[in-house]
Formats: sequence, structure tokens, C-alpha cells
Amino acid sequence: MKISIYGFATKTFVPMLQSLSNILDKGAEHARASKSDPAALVNARLAPDMYTLAQQVQLACNQAKDATARLTGHEPPHFDDNEQTLEELKARIAKTVAYVESVRAAALEGAEDRKIIIPIPENDMEFEMNGLQFLRDWALPHFYFHVVTAYDILRHKGVDIGKRDYLSHVGGYIRQRNSPA
Repeated sequence: MKISIYGFATKTFVPMLQSLSNILDKGAEHARASKSDPAALVNARLAPDMYTLAQQVQLACNQAKDATARLTGHEPPHFDDNEQTLEELKARIAKTVAYVESVRAAALEGAEDRKIIIPIPENDMEFEMNGLQFLRDWALPHFYFHVVTAYDILRHKGVDIGKRDYLSHVGGYIRQRNSPA
């Protein structure tokens, strides 16, 4: 089986974003059940110098849409980072999933060799890599970091979630084991 950049990117971003959306639902359920303010979850962070849950979700979405766009050779669409509720964060995820799914596989043909340049404005430098290096070494690690940090924030705040929620999409691979003959 040939591995494509399309399959590697899209088939990673979409199910993980859907899992992220589902754990936000569990966060909302937790807030209702505990009669707490859902905004406290949206603004929660693991440490004072880390981003809030809202920012973690925004950054995960940004990594998915930006990587998809860059791998097609286009500028990423701009999304305002103004979500302030769990519902708005879920809408951001849905918009990101819709964008990623709108890109056809043909648009990513040859993306593994496409030159990707990411400016570093603070010091007049840039990252330069090919599409495969970009996806493997930049986009996916950053994407997973922000998804898992959002998960960790909710877990830290008492939301009843576990690895099955984080990896909810792998359930489709579970099969009855064949018994030895």
C-alpha cells in the first residue's frame, strides 16, 4: 500500500479533530453536572505560562488547516481566534474539518517534495523543508501537542475522559481475535 501525503494528513487531522470535539462535549456535560461555569474550562490552562483550552483548540485547528493549505501550495485561510465558549470551539473544529475535507487528494499530489517555508518574524529567519519533512517534523507534532494539551486541561479539571475518548477513532480497528486451531 502506497502512503500518500493526503492520506497521512487528512486521515490524521479529521478523526483527531472529531475526537477533540467529542471531548469538548464531555467538558460541557461536566460543567452542567457540576453546575460550574463552562467559561472556566475554556479559560483553563495547565500552567500559568501555557495557553488556555481555547487557544489549544485554536492552535490544533490552525495546524490542521495551515498544513493542509501549505501542502497544496496555497496560503492558509484565516480564521479569527475569537472563540469564547465550548460551542464556539466546536464550531471552529467543524469549520476546520470542513476545510480539510474540501481539499481533494489530487491537490496534494507531489506535496512530499513541495518546498515549504515558514517565516520566523522575531529574528528574520525561516524554516525551509520539503512537504514530507514539514508534515512529519512540524505540522503533526504541533497538531498532536495542542490536541493532547487540550485533553490534559479537561482531564486536569475533572472531566471524565480517558484514552478511549482521545483515540475514539481507533475503535473501527477492533476485531474478534481468531482462536488457535
